[in-house]
Order: sequence, then structure tokens, then C-alpha cells
Amino acid sequence: MPTKQALERLITLQTTVLKMIAYGEPIQAISGTICREAEDISGEASCVIFSVDQDGRMHPLAAPSLPLPFLRRFAETNAPASDVTPIAFNQPVTVLDVEKDARFAPYLDVMIPFGLLSYWSSPIRSRDGRLLGKVGFYYTRKRGPNATEEAIVASLTCLCAVMLENQEIQRKVKDLAFIDTLSRLPNRASYNDRLSMLMEDATSPFALLLLDIDYLKSVNDTMGHAVGDALIRTMGARLKGIGGTVEPFRLSGDEFSLIVHGCDTEDAMEQVARSIISEAGIPFEANGYSVVPSVTIGGAIYDATQQGADRLQENADLALYHGKELGRGSFVAYKPGLQTSIAERVKLMGDLGAALREGRIEAFFQPIVQIDTGAIVGMEALARMLSYEGTIVPAADFYKATSDPRLAYDLSGVMLKQIASAVRGWLDFGIPFQHIGFNVTQADFKQGDIERRITEAFADAGVPLKHIILEVNEAVYLGPGDDFVARAVERLRAKGILVALDDFGTGFASLTHLLSFPVDIIKIDRSFVTDIVTDKNSCVIVEALLGIASKLGMRIVAEGIETVEQAEKLMSMGCRLGQGYRFAPPVPRSLATELLQRLGEGVHRAAETPNAEVDHIAQR
Repeated sequence: MPTKQALERLITLQTTVLKMIAYGEPIQAISGTICREAEDISGEASCVIFSVDQDGRMHPLAAPSLPLPFLRRFAETNAPASDVTPIAFNQPVTVLDVEKDARFAPYLDVMIPFGLLSYWSSPIRSRDGRLLGKVGFYYTRKRGPNATEEAIVASLTCLCAVMLENQEIQRKVKDLAFIDTLSRLPNRASYNDRLSMLMEDATSPFALLLLDIDYLKSVNDTMGHAVGDALIRTMGARLKGIGGTVEPFRLSGDEFSLIVHGCDTEDAMEQVARSIISEAGIPFEANGYSVVPSVTIGGAIYDATQQGADRLQENADLALYHGKELGRGSFVAYKPGLQTSIAERVKLMGDLGAALREGRIEAFFQPIVQIDTGAIVGMEALARMLSYEGTIVPAADFYKATSDPRLAYDLSGVMLKQIASAVRGWLDFGIPFQHIGFNVTQADFKQGDIERRITEAFADAGVPLKHIILEVNEAVYLGPGDDFVARAVERLRAKGILVALDDFGTGFASLTHLLSFPVDIIKIDRSFVTDIVTDKNSCVIVEALLGIASKLGMRIVAEGIETVEQAEKLMSMGCRLGQGYRFAPPVPRSLATELLQRLGEGVHRAAETPNAEVDHIAQR
């Protein structure tokens, strides 16, 4: 039986430890107090308290009287709790002679010289029976525990269980406050604290990368939120796995940040960003879907002499915004002047929004002609924005504003009504009109209602769908989310709508794509036409396209024809249809109507040559 004095001291120790836990004292300090008091009550035992981590490995929390060489050896040879080690069992262990127990063989050379001859321990268990740790006694005599020591350990294991379970609770509370539950990365609060700490230090260079997962909303909408969550978890694991100098955080939704320590040049920052884009883009499977991730990154280097946290964040944000404008899956580094460029685009977006509200958007039409005769076989509809003074806003500036998906979607709605109305008018005039091309954007497809919008607009005007050609830029048709776009296009083709692959050769498309993504018309980008008279490579590409298109039953239209020489070269190669300022610029509806009446295919034409007649009409 333990002495009355020993029991009283245990009660006092219990009160002391519970107060330390309640006051939030560090667990090492609490463990040290427990060990020292246990050793004092025992009189000849050396006490150690171990905790066990999630991997089952044991770690000393306190061992005030054990020799450091032994503790170092233990740290070097420590194995998971499933392995045979003298402290790993979830049960009491008594070893009366460590020299005769094989489990102590790795430690004897650092135990015997210090007189550690025997060992006894008891497990610390949680309320649900999990192994939380061990309380152990080492003796300088070959013996087991006495009644007092058994009472000590019975009390200590309870106290240590309270201490360790409280630590688990505190860790969970901290995780909720500072760890993102889905990605398991540090969250925005952790990021803010880390950034503040780095800026207070200001001795080591670093860069800030802001990363967005591209098209996460589309993944959620089309594949389900379970796949979207799997995408976030996968991205979190990949960013965490980079390691080294890269410290990742999840800020919200599809947005992550990465602090790149030791990075002080744009080249170094770009190298890290490119490697992240490559690693992030590896496909994975989730819920029966094959997911091909894509990320866009903007970055800025911290300059302690010019930047605070807000400015650094703002610069990286601007770079990320610009990256999205240039094309998803890209990296942009912040440069002075970037803010001005973005501010100009934001102003243009505001101007376009006002023009849409005030009816200052007008459809212009550019003829598509038979190159040899100049006869008009169709039109392409192009949106133009009028200023308050009635002048045309430069097309290049105007189209910068359509990078906003909402504006692009609204613009398509306005254009569809004007196009349908124009075609109805031409049919009413008895013009033998064939087709009109209309450009659609990623924003039109992402809403999921493009089929309904086109069908309703043309039905309201009483125009058959056979008169429209859907012109899809290859960056939209063959870019991220291409399966969704392709399925929508196929449904439209089934309704009799023709599809043209616009600007071929400037984006994602290759000749092999024409087999898996069938279209009716290929529009060769003006970049090939510009140099076709002098550049052999352009000639080879155009000739190959003409041959393949002919065998696949597709038509070819050459864009951007501006000179007689270009037109003649294309005709000699077998290209029959073209579009460009050689024949006519984009013109308002009234002039387009007059051109069709005079030069439409099948219309009896006056003696005046087609090109001269076009010049005469277009100049008015």
C-alpha cells in the first residue's frame, strides 16, 4: 500500500496538473511537472512520458532524469507502434533485466553505462480506448514496481490522458481556425499571419503567386460538386507535395496562394510557376470522370522598400487577372504599367455595358465571296459599338471588353436579334441569300442555353436555321471544357445549323482535330493569307488544308484577303471562297443589303466590275 504522504502528494499533483491544463500551460511544462513529482515520490525511478502521433510513432514529452544519449538513440531508432519496441505496446510492460530482453538490444550501449537496468510502463488511453502515449519508469536496480509506484502510475495515466486529449481538442480547434478542411492546406488566416511575419522580418526575399483553378464552376455544374471537391483536394495535395521553398495556402473557392521563399527574380518566379502549371495539369479520375485540371497563375516579387502586404497582394491579383484575360492555363508576372492596361480594359467594359443598355450596338456585315467572280455567297456578322457621337469605336478596343463573360453573353443576345431581323429583311427582298456567320464565345456555351437562344431568335423572325453558320473560335471549340462545347455544337448541327471553325491555325487546333471535332467550314486565319505570296510554309499549310477539307467534305474560306496577288495565289491553289478588304470591309445593314442586291450570287449584275461596285457602295 502507498503511504498516506504519497497519496496526499498525488492528490496535490492532480490539482496542480488540472490547473495547468485549465490555464493553457504548454504540454511540455505539464509533463515535466508530472515527471519530477513522480520521481520525487518514488525516490529511485526515472520517469518518462511519451505521446504517440497519428503514424503510431512515440515521442518523449518529458524525461528530466534520463540521459541525453539514450533519448537521442531512441529518437534515431523510434519505430511505429506496430513494431516490436520496448515502449510500443498498448499494454503494461515489465522488464526486470533489460540485458535479457531482445527488445532493448539497440539501446543497451547507452543504458547500461548510466545504470538503467530495468523498465516498467503503462499505456495512456483515451476515453474511447485509443493509445495516446506511455508513462514509463526506469530503475537502477533489477526490479519491478512497488505499491507506491503502481499508485503513482495509475494516477499519472489518468492525468496524462486528460492532458493529451485536451491537446487533441486544442489542435482540432486550431485546425478549424487555420487549416482548410477540404484541401488540408493552411487557410486565409494562416496566410495573413505568415505574410505579416515575413514582412516584419524583411530579411529574406520571396515572391507571392496567386493561383486559380480554371473552370471549377463548370466542373461543379457539369460533373457534380463531388468531382469539384475532388479537384480541390487533388490540387491541395499537389501544391503541398511541391515542398522545398514553396509554401501553399487555400484562400477560398478556386483560389490558392503560394509563398516562394528565396525568390527575388522574375525568371526564378516564372520557373516555379511553370512547373506548378505542369504538375497541376496531370489528369486524374473522380466519380467516373476523367478530369484534366488547368490553373492560371499571377505573381509578384516582394520589395521591402516599396511594398506592404496590400500592395503585394494587389500586384499579384492584377497579374492573375491579366493572365485570365490572356488565356487560362497561363502565368503572368506583375510589371509596372499592368495596372494601367487593366484599368483601360475595365473602362472599356463599362463602356460596353452602357452601350448594351442604351442600344448602341450595331451589327455590321462583311461579305464572303467567290474569289474568282466577287459574287457574294454569304455574310459574317460583326458587332460594332457606337460612341455617343455616333462614331464607330475601334474594333480592337471594343473586343477587349468582351473578355467579360457576362458582357459577351449579353452581346450575343443583342446580335442574334439583329442578325435574324436582317436575314428576314433580305429574304423578304427576294435576295437569293445563303448563309450568315455568327461568332459565339465560351460564355455562350457555359450558360447552357445557346441552342434555345438561337432557335428562339430565328423562330421569332421567321428565319429557317439553315441560313445561319455558327462560327466557333478554335480556342473555344478545342480548349478547356471542349467536350461540353462539342456536344452542344453537335446538337445545333442536328438542327441544320452549319458550323465553321474560325481563325484556324492560331490556337489549339491541328489537322487531327478535324477528325474528332467535325465541322462544315474551316476559316483559315489571316496570318497564313498575309504571307501566302512570299512564304513557302504558308503555302504548304493552305494547300494541305484544301486537300484534306476536300476529302472530308468541308469547305474552306480564306480570311483577311487584302490584295489582288493574295486572291490570285489562293485561286491558283484551288481556294474558291474568301473574305477581306480586297472585296469589302464590314458595313452597316443598309449597305450590306445593297451589296447583296447587286452582287449576291445568282443576282443579275450590271456591267460595272464587282470590286469597283463594292468600292463605290462602301465609300458612301
